[in-house]
Amino acid sequence: MKLDVLAKIADPVAVTGPLDRNVTAICYDSRSVVEGAVFVALPGEKVDGTDFVDAAIDKGAIAIISEKSGLATRATHIQVRNARHALADLAAAFFRNPSHHLKLAAVTGTNGKTTTAFLIKHICDTELLRCGLIGTVRYIVGDRELPASRTTPESADLQELLWQMRSTGCKACAMEVSSHAMMQDRVRGVAFDVAAFTNLTQDHLDFHGTMERYFEAKVLLFEQIAAQKKKKGLAVVNCDDRFGSRLLDRISRSLESFTYGQGPGSQFRASNVRMDFTGTTYALDALGCSYLVRMPFIGAFNVYNSLAAIATAHALGIPVRNAVKALANAPAVPGRLQPVPGKRPFRVFVDYAHTDDALINVMRTLRDLDPAHLIVVFGCGGNRDRAKRPKMAAAVDAHADHAIVTSDNPRKEDPLDIIEDIKPGFRRLVPEIIPDRKEAIFKAIAMAGQRDIILLAGKGHETYQEFADSTIPFDDAAIAATALDDRRESITRRQPRIPHEERGERRGPARERSENEAFD
Repeated sequence: MKLDVLAKIADPVAVTGPLDRNVTAICYDSRSVVEGAVFVALPGEKVDGTDFVDAAIDKGAIAIISEKSGLATRATHIQVRNARHALADLAAAFFRNPSHHLKLAAVTGTNGKTTTAFLIKHICDTELLRCGLIGTVRYIVGDRELPASRTTPESADLQELLWQMRSTGCKACAMEVSSHAMMQDRVRGVAFDVAAFTNLTQDHLDFHGTMERYFEAKVLLFEQIAAQKKKKGLAVVNCDDRFGSRLLDRISRSLESFTYGQGPGSQFRASNVRMDFTGTTYALDALGCSYLVRMPFIGAFNVYNSLAAIATAHALGIPVRNAVKALANAPAVPGRLQPVPGKRPFRVFVDYAHTDDALINVMRTLRDLDPAHLIVVFGCGGNRDRAKRPKMAAAVDAHADHAIVTSDNPRKEDPLDIIEDIKPGFRRLVPEIIPDRKEAIFKAIAMAGQRDIILLAGKGHETYQEFADSTIPFDDAAIAATALDDRRESITRRQPRIPHEERGERRGPARERSENEAFD
């Protein structure tokens, strides 16, 4: 593609230098620049892209795009009003607008985005509608699985991923869209067929400041879809969520919507929910028809995730009956109530829950399985919203029998300082404080008794742990599996139960069970 064509798309304020050049790539990171690339210098809070202009030119950049005027460079300089807008528009044009040729489903909200996106992909694949995936856990392009650098990639990376999907024969894509992505115009120029809203609870207030700003960031996605011209987009909204109801009010005149939930007004309504260790069943009433949904996931929140996936599949043109049938053999989602294998008289689950609302939902689900005791290991991430830390503790205090407070990803904060912010949320329980996460997991497994459930919360699918000066390999499920093996080899007698004074008040009367009774 010619530079003069791209320059017009960037909506320039001023141009200095020749435009009769061929462009080979659109880059925003000087380290990825190749010969013939256009380098877009994005402004940042701590680092400005213009600081890397010389490095980009040294690697072969033929043009620099920036918001700064009078930038003296050895390459063509194109000044623009908004560098992020320019990056998104140029990338869409350079990759020939791949979203126009894919059935594209967006999923946004605080909790449930990953599972919902995985379920949408599974339904599409079952319908022979080969589907890519972009989200928190991984990116899937055709037969390739790529590590996810962020939930929603930067606009240039996103457009390239969509182009690769189209090139490998994908007909659809399910993608998570974060509030950060909306505020940073990462999905600008992407044409969506449908967007699903899951829920909104406190998270990311270190970035947005208030819940209202957080909500407004989510609304931006639906306003973008309502304004797009290449496709008639649709919305799928959880009307049981108070912010979902507000969203419906905002978009009712501009965007056709499907609603889901358990209330009588939902177009996709679940009722008669039943759950055990093997999964969940419920009755679905959708658009005048009734279905029996079976899925190998547990949890009321997964009922909502599956409703969102079914309604989104319908919006993509997939019959509801086919979507329901596909859910019966849906694959597990990494780090989302992921059971750790092992024949023990207790169970261990790993979950990504890192907000108080997500923790409550997961713990309620595990309570429904009637454990003797619920042991929760959790922490909070460093350099993130501090206000939610005592709320996380309060959630655990209300639903667990025993709490072990440990590190999550401390990042540049002292783990002990984070723990001090967490502790005030406890009122009933006296938590154990074990900053070393591996030691905390080993302790939880060592203390578990007959029919106990252990929840390792916060990191889920992550395979690393971030500290101030390093990032180390760390996988909750792998550590737990090692701890289970270690316990099997070392135990010569049954471990003592959690003392009554440590586990606090029980949630209800527990029936007597024989020592050898199977947990499931």
